[in-house]
Amino acid sequence: MAHQTRNTANGDGPRTASVRGISVSYTDRGTGYPLLFIHGHPFDHTMWEPQVRALAGRGYRVIAPDLRGYGRSTVVPGTTTLDTFARDLAALLNHLELDVVGVVGLSMGGQIALELYRLFPDRVDALVLAATNPHAETEKGRRARAETAERLRTEGMGGYTDDMLVGMMSAANVRDLPAVADHVRAMMYAAPPEGAAAALLGRAQRPDYIPLLKRISAPTLLVVGQEDEFTPPDFTESMHVLVPDSTVEIIEGAGHLPNLERPDRFNELLRRFMEAGRRRVWGG
Repeated sequence: MAHQTRNTANGDGPRTASVRGISVSYTDRGTGYPLLFIHGHPFDHTMWEPQVRALAGRGYRVIAPDLRGYGRSTVVPGTTTLDTFARDLAALLNHLELDVVGVVGLSMGGQIALELYRLFPDRVDALVLAATNPHAETEKGRRARAETAERLRTEGMGGYTDDMLVGMMSAANVRDLPAVADHVRAMMYAAPPEGAAAALLGRAQRPDYIPLLKRISAPTLLVVGQEDEFTPPDFTESMHVLVPDSTVEIIEGAGHLPNLERPDRFNELLRRFMEAGRRRVWGG
């Protein structure tokens, strides 16, 4: 059961926690039902700014970390598996004295959320998986990730960012939402190449989460942008068939980052889902 919690620290700026031998940077805002937001690759906690603004202090305590290797958190060269990310987050929850939370993840963050559920199902009260691919990596995909990791280590993030911006967002939104495109571009440029490369190599080793989907007992919201080319709506629809207590929402006019491309709609769906969950947990 998720308990109402209070953030007792002063200020809303980034903080740091020493967990599992690294420093994890995170924001922790608001009071109420605790929500853990897990960002995707190659971003940082600021990809959740529209959700933090909408929810923190309005019945929710919002925790948004920079994952290992991203943002202000420690960069560890090599390979960072989804298991490693998930155990880092569990340790952060221990640091914050939070036993159970609602978990929101997008893309790689959704895969980490699934891994967190696989390892610690009793700590996940509700689950939101946005733009999430539950399948194991293909052999072709593993080769591509290894090649991209080497590119990031040798060239940095610039060329990769320029190549991937359209895809992360729909082409129309890159054109029509310049402030959002600038934010996405800035996050990608700023990502530490070694950290991003380590995550790519780790995702290449990810397991098949299809068997896990059938065992998820937490209420689950599945969200995808209608124009997502990386994780098409068909992926999300197929997950909906497997996850017992799930709802699926397809957001029109959004690509791979619906929380940034259509934040009002994303926030509406998230709030509605979480309010239903709070009624289940607290009876009010």
